Amino acid sequence: MEGIRGLHHVTAITSSAEKNYEFFTYVLGMRLIKKTVNQDDIQTYHLFFADDEGNAGTDMTFFDFPGIPKGTHGTNEIARTSFRVPSDEALDYWAKRFARKDVKHQGIYERFGKKRLPFVDFDEQQYELVSDENNEGVPAGKPWKNGPVPDEYAITGLGPIYVRIDNIDYFKEMMERVLMFEEIGHDGSFHLFEVGEGGNGAQVIAEYNAVLPPARQGYGTVHHSAFRVRDREELEAWIQRMADFRFRTSGYVNRHYFESLYSQVAPQILFEFATDGPGFMGDEPYETLGENLALPPMLEPQREQIEASVRPIDTVRSTKVFEKEYND
Repeated sequence: MEGIRGLHHVTAITSSAEKNYEFFTYVLGMRLIKKTVNQDDIQTYHLFFADDEGNAGTDMTFFDFPGIPKGTHGTNEIARTSFRVPSDEALDYWAKRFARKDVKHQGIYERFGKKRLPFVDFDEQQYELVSDENNEGVPAGKPWKNGPVPDEYAITGLGPIYVRIDNIDYFKEMMERVLMFEEIGHDGSFHLFEVGEGGNGAQVIAEYNAVLPPARQGYGTVHHSAFRVRDREELEAWIQRMADFRFRTSGYVNRHYFESLYSQVAPQILFEFATDGPGFMGDEPYETLGENLALPPMLEPQREQIEASVRPIDTVRSTKVFEKEYND
């Protein structure tokens, strides 16, 4: 088997699909490439934000479960999602942009040889920008060419995910023996794991923390994180591999835009294996991606019911012109 190719997507929970759309579009300058519903809960929006073409490894997605309480950060959770930007200079741009747009953020710092800029959204969802300066490995995606952020500073994909865990010995063994990652760095309580071609697009940072209480899932927290596998054949190999290691899994799941396997690999840590294709470009024109409610073929017969149960959200951008926003 080829093995994991890098990060595929991260799925989190938001208190408001509308605010989420505004934040990712107008502040982060990421492109909404699919407005659909949770296939397991069709009353819930599922929004996909990615690079210009919706390439695997660039997706941050959100559920807005009606009535869900706010989550609590702690140990045993996927604690933070990071996004790649082209350079250290880009981090300086973003620090000024966040200050101008009243986005809560911390100062730029360095860990494992990469400069980083932590920030949060309106739900206190935890994020970080990571510089691709001198980065080697999985290629970055493409900036949203019609978005508000200049290409030379724009977000181009997912960087390392952060996992906070109270049993680092177990987690390290699982990552190395089962998922075939390699630990390539250690900084205090932080452990850096890498897979495949490596680099920012293929890393997991695990923080050992046995002091905090267990995290509680809700809005403002991550639901699951997914890793890239090449195709259905590779996915089937992972289904067998996880069974061989006696992990409980979902078995094969067809999400239409990609094919999947889910497994809870540690307490409250849900990992997904997702194929690179078919992708998001097959059912909508490039120019109007994410503007209409998209449904996979198995849900299309329920369109009338679904459209009646989810509130309308205006995500039309093809008629708008976004001026590139430089700092003064």
